[in-house]
Amino acid sequence: MTTLAFGLDAATYLAFCGAAVALVLAPGPDTMYVLARGLDGRGPGVRSALGIATGVLFHTLLAALGAAALFRTVPEAAAALRYVGAAYLGYLGVAALRNDEFDPSVETESGASFRRGVLVNALNPKVALFFLAFLPGFAGQGAGAGMRMASLGATYAALTALYLSGVALGADRLGSRLVETRLASALNYVGAGTMLLLGVALVLE
Repeated sequence: MTTLAFGLDAATYLAFCGAAVALVLAPGPDTMYVLARGLDGRGPGVRSALGIATGVLFHTLLAALGAAALFRTVPEAAAALRYVGAAYLGYLGVAALRNDEFDPSVETESGASFRRGVLVNALNPKVALFFLAFLPGFAGQGAGAGMRMASLGATYAALTALYLSGVALGADRLGSRLVETRLASALNYVGAGTMLLLGVALVLE
């Protein structure tokens, strides 16, 4: 059995990558947020994608600290994360509908897209559950478990950054062709409405 440099056998690592790709490609708050920001321009879109990939490291840290046990023992903690995530998605959806989520001059200086991308991912309970439920299982127990977990988290972050950066660049090309058209405005409403619906769905789960 082939063992990789960070202590995982190749079969386990490939299985994790398959599960990670399936979740990364699944439409959700992360993708919709990057798509909406990509329509505003390449910079905001890519920064959002990198922010979301950084949020993955937050989930890795939670898993390493054993937060899964906390969520199992205290269901209210998991519910709190779900409600906070729903509220934040609602805020982003309303802001997009008002078309004032960002002041472009502030965006360039403050990196607001990056920070909000981090929060969108960090407050996504589906990603949290994936990491808390499956990451320890793939990493195993015993010596080197922390390093294996960190390696898996970094892999997931890299896959996320790669895919969502592609989404951002594609949205930027589309947005540049739709500037000042009704379709561009309609896409903004669709993205905003989707984030609102995702927020409602989280509350109703």
